[in-house]
Amino acid sequence: MWFSQTVLLLATCACLADEVLTEEMNQPLSASRIASPRSRRMIGGTLAPHVPWQVMVYIADKMLDGGSAGGALISDRWILTTGRNLFVRKSRQETQGKDPVIPKVYLGIHGRIQAVASNEVAVEKIVLHPGFQNSSDWENDLALIQLKKPVLMSDKVTPIPLPERGQDLADTLGGTGVITGWGWGTTFTLATSLKHLVVPLANQMRGALVVTDAATGDIYAAGILSFDKSCQVSNAVYMKISSYLPWIHSVIRGDTEKSSALRSAAMTKMYSWQQ
Repeated sequence: MWFSQTVLLLATCACLADEVLTEEMNQPLSASRIASPRSRRMIGGTLAPHVPWQVMVYIADKMLDGGSAGGALISDRWILTTGRNLFVRKSRQETQGKDPVIPKVYLGIHGRIQAVASNEVAVEKIVLHPGFQNSSDWENDLALIQLKKPVLMSDKVTPIPLPERGQDLADTLGGTGVITGWGWGTTFTLATSLKHLVVPLANQMRGALVVTDAATGDIYAAGILSFDKSCQVSNAVYMKISSYLPWIHSVIRGDTEKSSALRSAAMTKMYSWQQ
């Protein structure tokens, strides 16, 4: 059953050709539409419906000046994206030891023309994964963006849940995934509207990925796009969010270096007092 094996991937900076089918506009995103035979044939990417958790992370109009990329709203104040999205020069060598750029962030938009002040939300801070700048490859390519104020939830702006215990991307292998994002066309032209592309799931997935749980039908974020290969190569690489849940939750909770020790000490005292 296609519904039980569909995942949605957020493309942070993927090659999605600027080809559209206008009949796809303004229709709600559902598992049945994601898995339709027509959408499975849309190789170059086609116009997406409104995706309420989709975020535009903007540094500049031109790719050489930093460009723009995607992110996923995961709570009313936090956005998940990749670390390299927050640097002008995105190679491993040019991100090491550098401070990330504070981007402009836009919520509730479908087209680039909607990236205006009324849709912008202010950024409080950036939190890079502690292992991102210490890796020799693209491991740990994750970042969290905290917003200054909680966003107002609506039919246009809604967060995507993180996976819960027992929800594993491995259970969806052999199914299909849906990439959403603005991306770059094959000629490195900016896509003007949000696109989606149905792709097969492979053993290694690295991107912002949203999965439909086979047992419950729950939809949740399962991966984040760390990098895309050239537009001529069929497989991009996505990274499982479940592997990074402890770090994500610790950041969102506001943990410090002492937080774990304080929690442990409190629990130890409570247990000892019951003896």
